[in-house]
Amino acid sequence: MEIKTAEFTLSAPMVSMCPQDTKPEYAFIGRSNVGKSSLINMLTNHKKLAKTSQTPGKTLLINHFIINKEWYLVDLPGYGFAKRSKKEVERLDQMIRGYILQREQLVNVFVLVDVRLEPQKIDLEFIEWLGLSSIPFAIVFTKADKLTPNKARQAVESYKKTLMETWEELPPIFLTSAEKREGRDEVLSYIENINRDLKNG
Repeated sequence: MEIKTAEFTLSAPMVSMCPQDTKPEYAFIGRSNVGKSSLINMLTNHKKLAKTSQTPGKTLLINHFIINKEWYLVDLPGYGFAKRSKKEVERLDQMIRGYILQREQLVNVFVLVDVRLEPQKIDLEFIEWLGLSSIPFAIVFTKADKLTPNKARQAVESYKKTLMETWEELPPIFLTSAEKREGRDEVLSYIENINRDLKNG
């Protein structure tokens, strides 16, 4: 897929304020500081489409970007370690889950995971929740450039083993590096194929 245009559309504090549109939506989510903004910018060929930040947890709204006038990339708030009050964490959690469960246009959630880390309880729980909620999702490992290619592959295989303890079938899995633009074609092809199936469906 060639990205010709990528434009910010709107930021919404709740699902009811998202765009009144029927185009398919692909949501990106992960723990704070997983490299989500860098990945989005790499995928869209845009240096500053999603704001990268030195402070984890800057995304507090549901951010919609229209790609090629055909589909939406949705940047969701991260979950996890950002310094937030309990009330704020609950509000964000409700907003994220409300969007994922209620948004009919949502066709796939990309869960971002730092390839350098051991499987984290918070990621595994979120992945399990998506499965139990029958939400189609894929796992995107980020920061592959921080490891040797061999170590990165081993980390992914180890993660798969952990997932296989509770999953009969694994979701699509991508290994990416925003720095080296690795995995870009694979992720975009995956989106392109889903869009094609939706059109032909």
